[in-house]
Amino acid sequence: MNKTIQVLFDEHETIVNAIDAAQQLKARLGKNDKQYEQNVRDLISFFRDYADNYHHHKEEQILFPAMKKKNELLADGVLKEMMDNHAEFRELINTVEKSINEKNYIQAQQKLDIYLEALLDHIAVENDEVFQMAETLFTEAELEKMLYDFEDADIEMGSGKKQEFEELADLLRKNLHYAD
Repeated sequence: MNKTIQVLFDEHETIVNAIDAAQQLKARLGKNDKQYEQNVRDLISFFRDYADNYHHHKEEQILFPAMKKKNELLADGVLKEMMDNHAEFRELINTVEKSINEKNYIQAQQKLDIYLEALLDHIAVENDEVFQMAETLFTEAELEKMLYDFEDADIEMGSGKKQEFEELADLLRKNLHYAD
């Protein structure tokens, strides 16, 4: 696999770690509201800042526009679907946060479950279709330039902060898996 595409796969792996952690929360619902709320807030922060600001930013600002330039037919197909998903994810996370702020933990969990399922489906489509297309659409030189663009985007957003979110996803997954 090309290094550029591997970056996106690796980010998906980090996001899946956070999804795994989030899926463990359902079992904790009603046991310790304060801890549950903090875990959900940590996950909201992760999904907004890492999944959206770091990962989706690369797709929306770098990968997808480049793919559209190579093949205009993609603009109204799978890439539009992926962009629409990103917008839906932002709305769902806002709904989860609103429910948490209102202390409506059951509704927060329901919305979080919807979000997690949709995000897993989305990741599968990107891994199995979009990223495979990208590898065939671009030359090695184009992919290498894109890799530098990805690195620049990370630097702009804060590479250290990105690493902190990657560690947070792993820590949450471990803590929630082995809690109780």
